[in-house]
Amino acid sequence: MLRRLMERVSVTDVVMWLVGGALVALIVVGSIATLATGRYTAGHWFDFVIFGLAQGSIYALIAMGYTMVYGVLRMINFAHSEVFMSGPYTAYYVAAALNASGFLDRQPILSLLIVFLVAMATSTAIAVLLERIAYRPLRFAPRLIPLITAIGASFFLQYTFKGLYGSGFQAYPVVKMLEGEWRIGAFRILKIQVVVILAAALLMAALYTFVQRTRVGKAIRAVSEDKAVAALMGIDIDRMIATTFVIGGMSAGAAGVLYALMFKQVNFYMGFIPGIKAFTSAVLGGIGNIPGAMLGGVFLGLFESAGPILFLDGLGVRAPYQLKDAIAFTMLVLVLIFRPTGILGERLAVKKA
Repeated sequence: MLRRLMERVSVTDVVMWLVGGALVALIVVGSIATLATGRYTAGHWFDFVIFGLAQGSIYALIAMGYTMVYGVLRMINFAHSEVFMSGPYTAYYVAAALNASGFLDRQPILSLLIVFLVAMATSTAIAVLLERIAYRPLRFAPRLIPLITAIGASFFLQYTFKGLYGSGFQAYPVVKMLEGEWRIGAFRILKIQVVVILAAALLMAALYTFVQRTRVGKAIRAVSEDKAVAALMGIDIDRMIATTFVIGGMSAGAAGVLYALMFKQVNFYMGFIPGIKAFTSAVLGGIGNIPGAMLGGVFLGLFESAGPILFLDGLGVRAPYQLKDAIAFTMLVLVLIFRPTGILGERLAVKKA
């Protein structure tokens, strides 16, 4: 029995489990020490949770593009972060024009609808062009080639938008309807955070329903399972792959506007960090799994918001929130150590891996 166990477990597995155990122990000790100080009230933790939910909802929307493209093409679309950036950055000029004319104040709901439509249309157009020009000709190439192409496309789009719109930060117009806060007893919640959480939840529910319930969604899932068999059943493979990029582009564009409204600025580099976090969310949830990407995004947002204070403040770290990115990726390491397939992921067959 012991010999069989030793054959299955390698030295690398033992080292990784030791590292994971050490990280978990550090998290537990730090959390107990922070809570024991009593420095943070229930209101503080409520603020951390709400901000984490809002931020995680945005990550989840962006992660839809990563996980759907991987599910269909088995490739990581690293240019998706620039698909996310292109929509809100282009829509900024529409929002600025609406604000300058006073229309944004007179008709805020209609103005926001216009901004969302412009952002989603722009991101969708970029995503479709990427698929048609950069990825479709390389569909049967070795897997490393599309990956390198995606990285190259990411840099190309970054510097194209830098050249078109400039390298500076642009302040997104303030929507007065979304300013302020609501009070729930002793707790407060910003209006924009409520809007972001609800809008993201509705968009994710609509996307999941589309993929699971509609005929096109079933065809996309069939292509994801086996392209050859799907083609024999009369499914247009190219059309379904293009539709996947359309869905990813629309969700990224909507997420971009929510991000811009929440953080109130855009620039040509704004997609890099959220894109990395969204990719991390997709891996956390189980790459290729849509509910997993949603869950991974929310988990990551919560850990990034509350984790630095909860884990590190009690250990005497002076500026724990400056380590929020380290906390986020530490969570990824822990998930990959204890569950390499992600939270809701399944082991891939040899043909898909």
